[in-house]
Amino acid sequence: MSTATKPVTVLIVDDSAVVRQTLTTILESDPQIQVIGQAPDPFVAAEKLKTMVPNVITLDVEMPRMDGITFLKKLMTQHPIPVVMCSSLTGEGTETALRALEYGAVEIITKPRMGTKEFLEESRIRICDAVKAAAFTNVKNRVPIRATAANNGTGAIQPRVSPKLTADAMLPPPDPGSRAMSQTTEKLIIVGASTGGTEALRVFLEALPADAPGIVIVQHMPENFTRAFADRLNSLCQITVKEAADNDSVVRGRALIAPGNKHTMLKRSGARYYVEVRDGPLVSRHRPSVDVLFRSAARYGGKNCVGVIMTGMGDDGARGMLEMKNAGAATIAQDEQSCVVFGMPKEAIKHGGVDIIKPLDKIAAEVLRLCN
Repeated sequence: MSTATKPVTVLIVDDSAVVRQTLTTILESDPQIQVIGQAPDPFVAAEKLKTMVPNVITLDVEMPRMDGITFLKKLMTQHPIPVVMCSSLTGEGTETALRALEYGAVEIITKPRMGTKEFLEESRIRICDAVKAAAFTNVKNRVPIRATAANNGTGAIQPRVSPKLTADAMLPPPDPGSRAMSQTTEKLIIVGASTGGTEALRVFLEALPADAPGIVIVQHMPENFTRAFADRLNSLCQITVKEAADNDSVVRGRALIAPGNKHTMLKRSGARYYVEVRDGPLVSRHRPSVDVLFRSAARYGGKNCVGVIMTGMGDDGARGMLEMKNAGAATIAQDEQSCVVFGMPKEAIKHGGVDIIKPLDKIAAEVLRLCN
């Protein structure tokens, strides 16, 4: 990191002193992040915000004196700052964190907890990347939608450079001669998204008719959140939306969302398309990885697919989208003006994998046009 580049500054708001200290240790293991304050509740945080303006706030979901949702609403109306929700994996906390995304939070991270060395390193990567992604968002351009119905251990985590694995770690590159790429009458929609993607996917999926082609989606999100996210979308959309399970068929009128912490790949057996859900290493710093899904779509779907890459930080999906395009798929990127973070689409465009660039509210119509 250049000495001329300022680090991302963070205020941590959590009622647990252990969590505050652990998050501080994790975040400051990245030289691009600086923790400038801690607060045990929103009242103390509000006092600190009178004298400091952090780039990002990490906010506990459930706190005794004021819950995270109430503080988030006040913050977004009075002093908008990118917020990353820090949640446990409990059912109630999951629902509240998802509701926070609808009120303007930009990311969800799970509270750090003890585990293997590999687990702790992956947790560090995910938390630091989420905070840095949040710093790139423009919260003033985010319009929170209505709410829909429906660690113990303080050991220091030492920074180290982790290898950034590609989709090769999960699946060989597509074979140009594969018979799986022969064109069929059934089209498939393959989508990747990250920061800001929860709202982008809602807009996209709500615009699709009940008989839309089968859809497979990777949205970067922690485990246990994807099921609640899918259920919420299912209550809003004409199509059926569900968290993907291994061997689920990809069929008309249904969208499958890759489960958090699992890679999801498109497969084909004869005329039937289905998904394979499996463990594996972080690919492009993510699990699930858009690159893994896109590569599998290039390998087994080819020209039968339409690929879409949406708002998000980083370059996950850029290489996979080029592979899809080279395999004959049509490819679409969300434009910069409608992105919360123009990172993943920008990298896909830079790699030469994008045919068409569209604003978010035009993507569904374009996808349907290409499928027809």
